[in-house]
Amino acid sequence: MSIPEPTALERLVNGILPENPIYRQFLGMCPTLAVTGAMKPAMTMALATAFVLISANVIISWMRGLLRPHLRILVFTLTIATFVTIADRFLAAYLYEMSKALGPYVPLIIVNCIIISRCEICASKQNVGVALADAVGMSLGFALALASLATVREILGSGSWFGIRLLPADWPHWTIMILSPGAFFTLGLLLALVNWLGQRRAGAAALRTKAKS
Repeated sequence: MSIPEPTALERLVNGILPENPIYRQFLGMCPTLAVTGAMKPAMTMALATAFVLISANVIISWMRGLLRPHLRILVFTLTIATFVTIADRFLAAYLYEMSKALGPYVPLIIVNCIIISRCEICASKQNVGVALADAVGMSLGFALALASLATVREILGSGSWFGIRLLPADWPHWTIMILSPGAFFTLGLLLALVNWLGQRRAGAAALRTKAKS
């Protein structure tokens, strides 16, 4: 007997925390490390990725009956590339400075493993409603991960958050936090925290189950 596919609600919830693309699946690490030196570029990347992911998931799900196994990856890539081009041109036209700051990382959304994997795992197999819920959940999970990293790095590295100064001007800033080593250091600490919280939660659940039995 085949295992039933997750429902729309399950897809939505799983994408935020249980199957978080960064903290659980370790996907999309390149932009995660590159753009989280401050909140503005991190959230711009999160929104651009969400637009591409949601659009691609909906289109792939809508045309899933026409997909052929040997062409599916090509179709995924062409669909994703179309929406990445739209996002990239929009940023260049209306948010030019942010487009320059993000550099090649917006075009690189085309090969973001998060989007390709959701097209393969969900959109090509389930209906549009479920695919949409899956894309929204994964987008929220990706944005949450970027926001957590960028918050730590910007506050410690620049003393600000979204460009708004939070720490006094004479507060010692950890310049390393907005550089590449700070990205790896922050990611490692947050991954450790997420794993520790997950283990505590699992241990507490096991104790409750044992107590009931």
